Amino acid sequence: MGHLLEMNGISKSFSGVNVLNDIHLELEAGEVHALMGENGAGKSTLIKILGGVYKRDSGTISVEGQKIEITDVESAKQHGIRVIHQELMLIPYLTIAENIFLGQEPKNKAGIVDRKKMNRQAQEFLESMGLELTSQQLVGKLNIAQQQMIEIIRAISFGAKIIIMDEPTSSLTDSEVDALFSAIRQLKEKKVGIIYISHRMAELDVIADRITVMRDGQYIDTVKTKEVTGDQLVALMVGRTLGDLYQKHNHSTEEVVLKVKGLASGKEVKKVDFDLKKGEVLGFSGLVGSGRSETMSCIFGLRSMDSGCIYMNDKEIRIRNAKDAMKAGIGFVPEDRKKAGIYATQGIRFNTTIEVLDEFIKRGRYDVKKEIELTRKYVDDVMKTKYSSIEQEIGKLSGGNQQKIIISRWLLVTRSVLILDEPTRGIDIKTKSDIYHLIDKLTEQGLSVIFISSEMPELINMCDRIVVMNQGYTTGILERSEFSQEKIMKLATKEIGR
Repeated sequence: MGHLLEMNGISKSFSGVNVLNDIHLELEAGEVHALMGENGAGKSTLIKILGGVYKRDSGTISVEGQKIEITDVESAKQHGIRVIHQELMLIPYLTIAENIFLGQEPKNKAGIVDRKKMNRQAQEFLESMGLELTSQQLVGKLNIAQQQMIEIIRAISFGAKIIIMDEPTSSLTDSEVDALFSAIRQLKEKKVGIIYISHRMAELDVIADRITVMRDGQYIDTVKTKEVTGDQLVALMVGRTLGDLYQKHNHSTEEVVLKVKGLASGKEVKKVDFDLKKGEVLGFSGLVGSGRSETMSCIFGLRSMDSGCIYMNDKEIRIRNAKDAMKAGIGFVPEDRKKAGIYATQGIRFNTTIEVLDEFIKRGRYDVKKEIELTRKYVDDVMKTKYSSIEQEIGKLSGGNQQKIIISRWLLVTRSVLILDEPTRGIDIKTKSDIYHLIDKLTEQGLSVIFISSEMPELINMCDRIVVMNQGYTTGILERSEFSQEKIMKLATKEIGR
């Protein structure tokens, strides 16, 4: 018998633009086969063809040696193919069990949904993944990491032969990643084949058997993970060596631009103290539930403070809403760009200038020319975004290019402090490098950056100091000379106020 999956000579064009050209991919039973490439390399298009969202223009697809036709999502499922998308596809007002078994609910002899059985089986799945949740909890009450795990359980529960995972760990903590990898190993034993899309090289070393690299819609190479270095993979992806991935110079001064004292808000933020200097990159580290994102929501006026003070340039300020924060010169790129960042069906121009529209109104007339010039300045010159038209729907761009547009939006607003919450999550290595270089350039120009990240290497390489949080408290602030993964983890698990 041949390969579990074989895709040969797959090509696809949109409006005359060739996005895939003669792509080959083979997947063995029980293999984790990683798919790598910059955003815009064609990975998503290839996966959408396999998942039944797009129809290929040419080429063949075979499963277990038999040529198949995939006409839509349902026919892909019938051939045992399941896709776990990066964008969560869960229904928030249904329970965990209802989401897991949606469309495949267990029924009794009378044809009525057997809720008892459904809840029990869902609970077994949760426990097998090491999740401390109950099957009857509402999905809308879960955080992003937990929702992602439910999405993964749902795909596994359908008993697929081929599972495609698109950045499955981008929102998960280390312990949740371990649980996912353990589930993947169980699937391998059952001879399920997994196509695994990820930009995190370190995790590919742990979980992937082989890696296929794509670039600009072309097939580049398939390599065994054990036989290739990270630098070699980067060279395959970008067509050259990337040089220094991280760009970091010390632009930090002694001038304090933002000071936060005794900040508390709800159950998530108990007592937070830190200061931010002009030209500094101040990192924030902590496990899920540490209160990092909630702290930034307070500073940007998206959630109310119960107590504490915020000072800008030694003056206490009151931030009641986002408008107050913007007036103070603060910008905020949120963690969940799909939910809080983009207007998916609107164009690039709208998404870039939405916060500064009043700048284009003069004597009752709207200056579209000025708006387009400003959009192009940031989207093209500063962020080097790839797109076809300035009115193109942002939802149709790759994740990395969406992120570049959201950063462009906040650069238009920000005069003093830019808060970046997980800015490189789920984006390709080239775009990560672009964002690191941008941060260095912004701090050189005197802007101060708060950089929240779950990836320790980027915090250690990009920050002047790192604030560590646990359960709503700041547990320590490390100088650059003190940085190490061990010290950060020690502070991230340090108990305070008990």
